[in-house]
Amino acid sequence: MKKVIAIVGPTAVGKSALGLKLAQKFDSEIISGDSMQIYRHLDIGTAKDSPKELQEVPHHLVNICDPDQRYTVKNFQEKARQIINELNTQKKIPFVVGGTGFYLSSLINNLNLGGEMKANKEIRQRLLKIEEDEGLGRLQEILKVDDPKAFEKIDIENPRRLMRAIEVYQTTGKSIVEQENGNKWADFYLIGLTDNRPKLYERINQRVDKMVKLGLVDEAKYVFDHRDIFIQSKNAIGYKELFPYFEEKASLESCLSEIKKNSRHFAKRQFTYFRNQMDVDWYNISNDNNYQKTIEEKIEKFIGGYHG
Repeated sequence: MKKVIAIVGPTAVGKSALGLKLAQKFDSEIISGDSMQIYRHLDIGTAKDSPKELQEVPHHLVNICDPDQRYTVKNFQEKARQIINELNTQKKIPFVVGGTGFYLSSLINNLNLGGEMKANKEIRQRLLKIEEDEGLGRLQEILKVDDPKAFEKIDIENPRRLMRAIEVYQTTGKSIVEQENGNKWADFYLIGLTDNRPKLYERINQRVDKMVKLGLVDEAKYVFDHRDIFIQSKNAIGYKELFPYFEEKASLESCLSEIKKNSRHFAKRQFTYFRNQMDVDWYNISNDNNYQKTIEEKIEKFIGGYHG
């Protein structure tokens, strides 16, 4: 069976740094699970590895789209699975690093994402009207009643995914997260990094401050100037919070505080999802000084006598 290692956890905890070290040690390659690092020219706000780091270890699904292109969970699922198969054929165990819980869940569980079902325009228009009149909360309520399984699995903060899940269920009577088959297609070892909350929040604040020094405001202005066509990328944390500053409706300081706050909330949601929905081997980076050595030993055991 195919083998894959995934490194998960809240934002700013150090997943990318660990992924680089492990991929180098085990002579492997990295698959980014991030929905925004796919975009060219958006480097700082998406927390991409540096050009030097991207060269040190081969990275996949980074810089593969222009910012005005649409990229779906299904795109990720299909591309990542193809890369995993290719690397396993080369006797390499790929490292999937970062990303949202639903992205990883779609890959691990081979979820049927409803990609073959044509859009139901009548339902879609009705849901768009509900979102406009009653807000995101009402869509969440509808999905929770219609399809509680999907409500637990998908990103319910994303209105597009909410509407698609409701549309699939109301059109087909089946959950959007229903598995295509019961066969396990690959063996995944999930490594989770976490930290004590005060320290994690401090890491997040420091990351935002570093991004500002690297040029985050200019990059966000580029997104703001193209917001009519950068439909998905404009909603990334780190960009959208600065729009009021460019519109002269808020100070830069208040907008940066909003980025930090939203990043902290996102980190909490990430950890909750992975903890509740997936079988993760967790390591607290502050409480365990030897966590990397322990992880390496467990990877050795996981790989065993694997021959692709």
